[in-house]
Amino acid sequence: MFTGIIRDKGRIQSMQRVGGDVRLRVTSNRLPWSTYTIGESIAVNGVCLTAVELYDDGFDMDVSTETLDVTALKTLTQGSEVNLEPALAMSDRLGGHLVSGHVDCVGVVKSRGNDARSIRFTIELPAEYARYVAKKGSVCVDGVSLTINSVSGTTFDINIIPHTAKETIIDSYDVGTIVNIEVDLLARYLERLLGKDEDGLSIDTLKEHGYA
Repeated sequence: MFTGIIRDKGRIQSMQRVGGDVRLRVTSNRLPWSTYTIGESIAVNGVCLTAVELYDDGFDMDVSTETLDVTALKTLTQGSEVNLEPALAMSDRLGGHLVSGHVDCVGVVKSRGNDARSIRFTIELPAEYARYVAKKGSVCVDGVSLTINSVSGTTFDINIIPHTAKETIIDSYDVGTIVNIEVDLLARYLERLLGKDEDGLSIDTLKEHGYA
C-alpha cells in the first residue's frame, strides 16, 4: 500500500528489453535505496513495481507487457522523470489517502492554466471510470494523492499548489500528457456493496439502518 505522497523524483536511466518485457533502471538521490531489500514494492508514477536490484542511487525493476499496455509507463523514455514512493510502513503517517498502486486507467490532460499561485488542470478519463470520481473526493494521478475540485461528464479538475508542482512531475504536464489514474478504493468497494447481486446491500437497506 501507498499514501500518494511522493518521496522523490527519479529519472529513467535506461530501458532494456529482456525476454519480451522491459527492465527499467531508475536513479534517485534523496532516498537511501541501498538500505532497502530486493523484492521491495516501489510505486513509479503510481504503478506498484518490484525492485529486482538496488544501488546507492537507485534500483532496477521489471515491467511486464501487460503493465505497459494498460498504464502510461509505455510513454516513458530514457531521461524521463518519474514520481517515486516506497511502500507504506505501518508506522508511517498517512498524509494522502490509501493507494494500492494498481492503476485503473490512463487519463489525458485536456487543459492547463494558472489559478492564483496554483496550476489548474482538467483531466479526461474513460467514460466507464467517470462514476468513481466525485467533487472533493480523492484521486491518484501518476502516484500523487489529489483532491478533485469539480467533475463534468468524463473530466475532472485538480489544483496543484506550488509545493506539489516542485516535488512531483506534474509541473511538466501539458495538454495531451497521458497520466496514470487510480480511483479511490472506497468508491470501488462502495460500488460492490451497492451491487444488484442477491447478497449486495441496497441504498434502501443503508437508509433503513441510518447509514444514508
